[in-house]
Amino acid sequence: MLRTALRNALAHKARSALTVLAVCLGVAFVCGTLVFADSTAAAHRAAASKSFAGIAVTVTAKPPLPGAADPGPDVLDDALVRTLAAVPGVAAVRPAADGSATLNAADGTPLRAGKAWANLASAYVPGPDGKDGRHPLAEGRAPAGAGEVALDSGTAAAGRYRLGDTVTLATDGPALRKRLVGIVRTADSRVTAGGTLAVFDKATAQELFAAPGHYTGIDLTAAPGTGQAELARRVAAVLPADRAEATTGAAQAAQQAGYVDSLTRGHEKLPMVFAGVSLFISSFLVVNTFTMLVGRRSREIALLRAIGATRRQVVRSVLLEAALIGLAAAASGFLLGLGIAAALPAALGTDQDALPRGPLVIGPLPVAAALAIGVGVTVLAAWLPSRRAARIAPVEALRSAEQQPPATGTRPRVRAAAAAVLLVLSALLLLPPTRAEDASEENLRNAMAGCALLVAAAVVLTPLLAAPAIRGAGLTRRLGITGRLARENALRDPRRTAATAATVLISTALVSGLAVIGHSTGRALDRQAAEGLAAEYVISTATPTTGIDDATLRRLAGTPGVRAAHGIADSTLFLGGGVRNIAGVDARTADEAMRLDFTSGSADGLGPGRIAVSATTAREHRLHTGSRVTARIGRGGPETAYTVVGVYRDNPTAGDALGARTEVRQHQFRPGTLQRVLVRTDGTAAGIRSGLRTAVGNSPLVKVQDRAELVREAAGVTGDLLTLMYGLLALGAAISALGIANTLAVSVAERTREIGVLRALGMDRAGIRRTIRLEAVTVAAYGTLPGLACGLFGAWAVGSLAGGAMEQYAFRLPWGTLLLVCLAPLAIAAAAAAAPARRAAALRPLEAVAEQ
Repeated sequence: MLRTALRNALAHKARSALTVLAVCLGVAFVCGTLVFADSTAAAHRAAASKSFAGIAVTVTAKPPLPGAADPGPDVLDDALVRTLAAVPGVAAVRPAADGSATLNAADGTPLRAGKAWANLASAYVPGPDGKDGRHPLAEGRAPAGAGEVALDSGTAAAGRYRLGDTVTLATDGPALRKRLVGIVRTADSRVTAGGTLAVFDKATAQELFAAPGHYTGIDLTAAPGTGQAELARRVAAVLPADRAEATTGAAQAAQQAGYVDSLTRGHEKLPMVFAGVSLFISSFLVVNTFTMLVGRRSREIALLRAIGATRRQVVRSVLLEAALIGLAAAASGFLLGLGIAAALPAALGTDQDALPRGPLVIGPLPVAAALAIGVGVTVLAAWLPSRRAARIAPVEALRSAEQQPPATGTRPRVRAAAAAVLLVLSALLLLPPTRAEDASEENLRNAMAGCALLVAAAVVLTPLLAAPAIRGAGLTRRLGITGRLARENALRDPRRTAATAATVLISTALVSGLAVIGHSTGRALDRQAAEGLAAEYVISTATPTTGIDDATLRRLAGTPGVRAAHGIADSTLFLGGGVRNIAGVDARTADEAMRLDFTSGSADGLGPGRIAVSATTAREHRLHTGSRVTARIGRGGPETAYTVVGVYRDNPTAGDALGARTEVRQHQFRPGTLQRVLVRTDGTAAGIRSGLRTAVGNSPLVKVQDRAELVREAAGVTGDLLTLMYGLLALGAAISALGIANTLAVSVAERTREIGVLRALGMDRAGIRRTIRLEAVTVAAYGTLPGLACGLFGAWAVGSLAGGAMEQYAFRLPWGTLLLVCLAPLAIAAAAAAAPARRAAALRPLEAVAEQ
């Protein structure tokens, strides 16, 4: 039986290759994602280790306890540097003055702004050899004065800077302009993962990030034979315990690598989604392939039974053949996965969010996953066909070659009952979320499970509905004899047609559902921005830790073409055990800037101790106009009893709550500042954007955006949906094409004599080719239409949750995308049928009729 399995696998190499390729895609995505994750993590660790190479211990200031008195200037000064240099085991001491600086690119636009964790700045501190080991120079020289700066090579390239250019940057105040005098190299993973690095001379860095004569940290190098932990213990003994602390370099490297890894961990999710979909759709192809092979080899299996093979041996033979195909899929998928892992950093990374590069790390998990998935999927999918093979009686050996054994599939009543149960369960899960008022995790999980059950019910029903649906649709009715032959060929084995169409059904349902949700969400965000924002431009800080001063507000208001500039102070509102955002506004002009729609009360009552809340906040906290609630603005603000003076419809510009600007400004991260300015223009001045950038000092800490840019920024998730949609469309199309080609190849082989008779009766080669292609298109259409229906219904059910969370959400159909989703499977099916059609047309009539 082993030799039989090997011979069967080798006898149908082309058909086995199609199955191998389908499973290979799923294995490749899984292995590629696992190798990519391990390689990226290793690159993070390597970069962090290089950043802390030679650093045994770092001394930093210890933050004061909450409520403690101000201890005064920190102790990290030159006196402590000399004390640490005298500690036994310390080979070298390097003080550091590090902070954050955000830069503009050479064209004046902010460069990688909004990432305070990765917009790094440091002091150039030369050692005894006159060089700084943390920032080795690649070009130019080190900064030597307050008007000079050096950049790392990646930042200089991204900003298109050259030596001698003027660099505009900001730390936490006005924009600064310095001349670029040097290019340095860095292995800091925060920079290589999409950040920036600016290097100043020591005195300038101290003034910007610490205080004259003081540092933000002191790095120590251990003498040979002294361990990091031992040196940290010795250093801690000479430090004031309440003012400074010592941390080993290994601990810092691990902490930094873990932090950067957590920021980029989400890149693994998209390839895993593709892997899951690919394996799920591939399983249908494997089932269909082995079902057809068992049908084609029924006489052979019957002969094996007649000469003494037991049912268990037949099952083992089929499963062994599946295992061999799975082994080939695992090996080829693993190799393809290595290519995917090598390409993912460039595909997923951007100029703003680059991923660290490094050698591929191949651990035992990807290898085990390739074997388990490749062999496991094919063996499990071949189990049902193997059971059918075992039920073939020895008497089947007496049948002629053209006689097919009776179908042994699931009884129609059992299949219909299973589909009915799945439909009922799907309805029970999908209908409640359509009436939900919020997109809670439980509602979303129920809706997704309901969609999966709906698709499963459609797959179960496809064999029962094949005949009435294909005949009733009349897709080939007007195409003459070739159309009739194509229709009858598709209906010759409804179970096979349904299995082939299932791959198209699943991919069409996924893509059409995502397309509708993405389109509807994008339209809702557009309407939300238009309804909630009266201003033409929004000036905002790139991070919540910075602010806009009153002088900048006055300059903006005086910019030519500006009719009004409304300042908004943002902070946090601690309400009912949760954290909300609160916008401090001028009650007299709030409605003019935000287009507020109050359901009760108004903004006129805003003042100290009085707030207005959004409809969602009011519903979740059971508030109404006139309610009294205890809340706190900002982390350091006092608990205050507030009166609700109004409830307004959800507004993205207003946020969760509104308060008096004077009160909110007292309890911010940077008290007395503004975080946003809403600018109304008169539409007469040209170049208004450049005027606004000039008014804010061209600071990289401040963003100038119009309505369209705000919508694009808010619709980032929609872009992810579109990427996922087109990826799934391509993946589903590839596997569906393999399935259709495989099915038609078997169909042509089974109908060799029939095709010979048609040729003998006068049908030309073109007619044969047209018949095969029409059969493929019929099968693809049968999978596309129910898939489209499932996708649209699922998008409606899931979209209802978005409607509960986003008032402007409405179910909208992207007609152009849906047309592409419908036509693409038909075109791909016609292309996949080209090779089987050409093979059928090439048959010689007499030889085909004579074949047994």
